[in-house]
Amino acid sequence: MSLSIVIPACNEAAYIDACLSAVLASDGPAGAQVVVAANGCTDDTVSRALGHEARFAARGWTLAVLDLPAVGKAGALDAGDAACVHGARAYLDADVVVSPPLMGQIAEALAVDAPRYASGVPRVTARSFASRAYARFWTRLPFVTQGVPGFGLYAVNAAGRARWGAFPRLISDDTFVRVNFAPSERIRVPATYDWPMVEGFAPLVRVRRRQDQGVAEMHAEHPELMRNEGKARVGKGWLLAQLLRDPLAFGVYAAVTLAVKRGFAAQDGWVRGR
Repeated sequence: MSLSIVIPACNEAAYIDACLSAVLASDGPAGAQVVVAANGCTDDTVSRALGHEARFAARGWTLAVLDLPAVGKAGALDAGDAACVHGARAYLDADVVVSPPLMGQIAEALAVDAPRYASGVPRVTARSFASRAYARFWTRLPFVTQGVPGFGLYAVNAAGRARWGAFPRLISDDTFVRVNFAPSERIRVPATYDWPMVEGFAPLVRVRRRQDQGVAEMHAEHPELMRNEGKARVGKGWLLAQLLRDPLAFGVYAAVTLAVKRGFAAQDGWVRGR
């Protein structure tokens, strides 16, 4: 089974080359297609993406670059879907760098008739003190270590993609897609991908607030789907263990949580931490 890989991109000139180079370095699958859905870009994301066409063609892969008006992420995902030639789809953020085995493993995991959802093992990268500490705590949450969270990269086979039509105009597209599948239908393949954490305390607060809003929006608009969430709750014992294990990480995570509740760094609309 081959795979169509949709990359929504809005002003991702600083990241798109690394993203596409990593995808092209994948071990498989054969005959893959990549669709860059450039959404209202005012930088040179489109020209940079087009610069990879010859390398993709030389490998026997297809690269399509869509230069779209500002249609939002959901609109970019829909446009990318419309250009796909394969039933199995991976949706990849433009700032993510995949490891060579990942796309082949995902394609293999999706090569079944029953609906399936798949992702790899995220490796969260960060540079600033606050972000490194926050990432250490966050990546130990059971949601990340035991589940298939799919942030930055998620994939579905044709039967799975049939479970919804157009992408809804929601904050959290990854949550929406994930909870269209029961936990037993989600597959975590062993290969990794690098996902960048937002940098700095205030951006962490803004993005964490946006994430919380996205979850609340899903509970309000799709309560029936959220029954599939399957997140394990963390208890006091687990929290105490984390405090003793890494008090700095615990403290930064707690400080971000408190700052969100108290309205620090509030901002209307979509926010980006980089």
